[in-house]
Amino acid sequence: MATVLPEITDRIRAFISRQSVFFVASAPLAADGHVNLSPKGLDTFRVLGPDRVAYLDLTGSGNETAAHLGENGRLTLMFCAFQGRPKILRLFGRGRSVLPDSKEWPDLMQAFDEIPGIRQIVVADIHRVQTSCGFGVPLMGAAEPRDKLIEWAERKGEDGLIEYRRTKNTTSIDGIPVAVAE
Repeated sequence: MATVLPEITDRIRAFISRQSVFFVASAPLAADGHVNLSPKGLDTFRVLGPDRVAYLDLTGSGNETAAHLGENGRLTLMFCAFQGRPKILRLFGRGRSVLPDSKEWPDLMQAFDEIPGIRQIVVADIHRVQTSCGFGVPLMGAAEPRDKLIEWAERKGEDGLIEYRRTKNTTSIDGIPVAVAE
């Protein structure tokens, strides 16, 4: 049975901080559009308040979440306890992408460490905080963080990342346009 909480409590914040991976789900408005579900890690998630969160979105092969947020703002974030007591946490909200040239960028970046390849910050206003049992989630341990994405971004360099985003991140797989950092 799911439990709905009025906001992100201190206990929920602590649970989030212990997780090494989270999942981001979004979808376009079109019924035949692709639902997107992406795993994220690398200590990129922050709770900004009882009903606001943000995560660093690093340059990658697609930019589906940003396309969907630009179109409709719907976003679900999920955390699973792979160690310790079982729990699943879902944060339902409305999100938006904040690009580096935004007035908000300097204030938001204060919550994060600088990581090579940052594309945008996704900020979400949360309207539903829901936990469920997680009894079916297996126990697993995180061996160590993967540095491949960071290494890739460092090899590309800033100019290479800008070009990559320009050629690979400006349209979703369903053809929705996406603004990217220049």
